[in-house]
Amino acid sequence: MTDLKEGVCLSAFWYSHEQCCWTSNETTFADRDKCPQWQKWAELMTGHTESAGAYVLNYFLYVLWALFFSFLAVSLVRVFAPYACGSGIPEIKTILSGFIIRGYLGKWTLLIKTVTLVLAVSSGLSLGKEGPLVHVACCCGNLFCSLFSKYSKNEGKRREVLSAAAAAGVSVAFGAPIGGVLFSLEEVSYYFPLKTLWRSFFAALVAAFTLRSINPFGNNRLVLFYVEYHTPWYMAELVPFILLGVFGGLWGTLFIRGNIAWCRRRKTTQLGKYPVLEVIVVTGITAILAFPNPYTRRSTSELISELFNDCGALESSQLCDYINNPNMTRPVDDIPDRPAGPGVYTALWQLALALIFKIVITIFTFGMKIPSGLFIPSMAVGAIAGRIVGIAVEQMAYHHHDWIIFKNWCRPGADCVTPGLYAMVGAAACLGGVTRMTVSLVVIMFELTGGLEYIVPLMAAAVTSKWVADAFGKEGIYEAHIRLNGYPYLDQDEFTHRTLATDVMRPRRSEPPLAVLTQDSTTVEDVETLIKETDYNGFPVVVSRESERLIGFVQRRDLILAIKNARQKQDGVVSNSIVYFTEDAPQQPPSNPQPLKLRRILNLSPFTVTDHTPMETVVDIFRKLGLRQCLVTRSGRLLGIITKKDVLRHMAQMMNQDPESIMFN
Repeated sequence: MTDLKEGVCLSAFWYSHEQCCWTSNETTFADRDKCPQWQKWAELMTGHTESAGAYVLNYFLYVLWALFFSFLAVSLVRVFAPYACGSGIPEIKTILSGFIIRGYLGKWTLLIKTVTLVLAVSSGLSLGKEGPLVHVACCCGNLFCSLFSKYSKNEGKRREVLSAAAAAGVSVAFGAPIGGVLFSLEEVSYYFPLKTLWRSFFAALVAAFTLRSINPFGNNRLVLFYVEYHTPWYMAELVPFILLGVFGGLWGTLFIRGNIAWCRRRKTTQLGKYPVLEVIVVTGITAILAFPNPYTRRSTSELISELFNDCGALESSQLCDYINNPNMTRPVDDIPDRPAGPGVYTALWQLALALIFKIVITIFTFGMKIPSGLFIPSMAVGAIAGRIVGIAVEQMAYHHHDWIIFKNWCRPGADCVTPGLYAMVGAAACLGGVTRMTVSLVVIMFELTGGLEYIVPLMAAAVTSKWVADAFGKEGIYEAHIRLNGYPYLDQDEFTHRTLATDVMRPRRSEPPLAVLTQDSTTVEDVETLIKETDYNGFPVVVSRESERLIGFVQRRDLILAIKNARQKQDGVVSNSIVYFTEDAPQQPPSNPQPLKLRRILNLSPFTVTDHTPMETVVDIFRKLGLRQCLVTRSGRLLGIITKKDVLRHMAQMMNQDPESIMFN
C-alpha cells in the first residue's frame, strides 16, 4: 500500500515495487528499479514518464493517496474504537501497574488498530508500527485470558500474560525475541518475577518462529534491516559514536518537550475537537514536503534500511556513488575508502533536509488520533544524522590519512570507516534519548541488524544519550504521556520520606466518616442510596458502626450486579430486605421480606496495613502488588483507606508540588 502512492504493478496490483520487479525477466542489473510491469500513475494514465506534467500528476496522486489512507484510518478510529489511537505503550504500562482502563484491550480495539495501523503507516506519516504492535499483542493476550477462568478471574495472572504479550509484540515488530523480553522487563512491566521472564521468553520465541515461517520480507530474515559489515571498529571511532549519543540525548529532550507542549495544547484548546481535520492537515503537509525529496518520499523503514547498508560493488544507491580507482584489484567485499562522487554530495544535502523535516514533523505527528509508534521515526532521525557523520569521518580519513588519529588504523587504500555503522549507532542513540531504554535497546539493535561485534559502540551511544537526556529531565516519552493523560501510575523512584500511613489515609479530621456497609443491618435501599450518592469503586464491610471491626471489602460493580440480579430473579427481595454478608442469615419471621445474601461477592482478605506502617513500605506494596486501594486498621478496627491516587498526591506534596495540581482523567 505504501508503493501504491507512486504507481501500480500491472501483473498483480497487490505487489510492491520490489516484488513486482523480482519476477520480471526484462529487468537489467543497471536499471533494476525499472521494469515494464511496474508503472507510475502518470505513465499509466498519459503514457509520459519524464515530462513536467507527469511529475505534477505523480505528485498530485501521491498526496491524494496519502490523504485517502489517513482519512480512512482516523475515521475508523473515531467511529469504532477511540482507544485504538496513539502508541498504546503508556496505557499498557498503566494497566500493568494495576489500573483498569475498560475496553482498552477489547475486541474492537484489536480489530480497528490492526486495520488502521496498516493505513496510517501506508499514508507516509512520520510514525512507526512497533509501539502499536505491543498494544495489538496485549489485546490478543487479554482476549485469550477471557477464555480461561484461571486468568480472567485473577488480575495478577492476567498481568503476567500481558507482560509476555508485550514481549511477543516487540519480538514480531523487530524480529528481536530477546530484545522483546528485555523491553517488557525494562520498559513495560511493573513487576517481573522469574516465572514471567521465562514465559515471556517462550512467547517471544513462538512469535519469532511464526514470523520466520511466514517470511514477510521474502529474504529469509526476521528483520528488514539486516546488514553485514566487513570491517571492525577502532577505538578512535568512539569519539564520533559518543557525539552521536549526545545528539540523541538532545534530540530526545527536544522531542519530548515539543511533543508534550503540542499534546497539551491539543487537550486544552479547540484543536482537540477536530481530530479528523488535524490528521488530514498533518498528512497533507507531510506528503507535500516529502515528495520532492527521494529520502522522505519512500517509507521510513526502507530509508533506514538504505542508511544502514554498507556500500558494496552491487549497490546502486546515490549514497554509494564513489569515484572508483581503475587500478583496484581487491575482493568485492573489501572495497577501500574512496573519494565521494557527485551523487554522495547530492545525497548529503538531501539527507540534511530530510533530517530537519523528520525532526519537526514527528513532534506534531506522535499523539494524533491514529495508531502511531515512535521507534521507526526516532531511528530514522538518528540514522540520517549518523550516516552524515559517517561519510564526513570517512572522507576525512581518506583525505587526511597522515593525521595522528588516522595514522594507526587507516592506511591509504584500506577500508577503515563504515558509514552504515554510524547510522546504526545514531539510530540507537536517538531511540535511547526518546525512550530512555538502555539494555533492551542495545539488544534490539544488534538483533535487528545482526551486528553482534558492534555492541560496545551501541552501548556507548545508548548510555551517553540517556545521561544527556536525563540531565534535562528524568522522564521518557511514555512517562511524560502517562503524566499528561493523568493516569495513576507510580514510577520506580525511591520514596525516602519518613511519613506514616496515618498521614496519608482518608478520611482526614475535617472530612465526613468513611462510607461503609455493615454485615447484617443494612437494607437494599441503604446500599442503593450509598451507590447513588458516592462514586467510590468499593466499600469496606464492618461488623457494626459502633465496633468498626473490619470483615472485608466489596466492589461497587459486584454490588450493583448482585442487587440487579436479585431484584430480577429472586422473589421477595424488596427495598427493605436486609443485606447479609455473614455465613448464615438468622431465621426471619414470615412477615419480614426475604433477606439478600451477598457473602459470595465479599473479599474476605482485603489488603490492610496498620496506621503506623511507614509510607515507604506502603508505596512499595502498591508498586509490587499493583494495588488500587489499601485499608488502614488499628487492632482490627477500621480507621481509613489509602488509594493509589492518595499515594500519588502525597508524593507530589513531599516534592513541594501542589497535590491538587495532579489531574486524574
